[in-house]
Amino acid sequence: MEDFLAKMIGKTLDVYCGGGSSLRGNVLGLEKGVLHLRDTDGKSCYIAVNKIVVVWEARDDEHRAGFVPNSFPNKD
Repeated sequence: MEDFLAKMIGKTLDVYCGGGSSLRGNVLGLEKGVLHLRDTDGKSCYIAVNKIVVVWEARDDEHRAGFVPNSFPNKD
């Protein structure tokens, strides 16, 4: 996984870590099992590579990995 991620430096990725954990950012680097991303707001994020389940190149600004908007009516 680390060799693959190292080839993605400079690209924008969606990273899914399981459950509700998904992140999008530009890959800045990879060091000692930690992936460094920067989001569109310029904030940095550091992800443990061994926690990553799925990663893919981001296609557009509207699509995000993981979360789906709640489109179901509340039954309360």
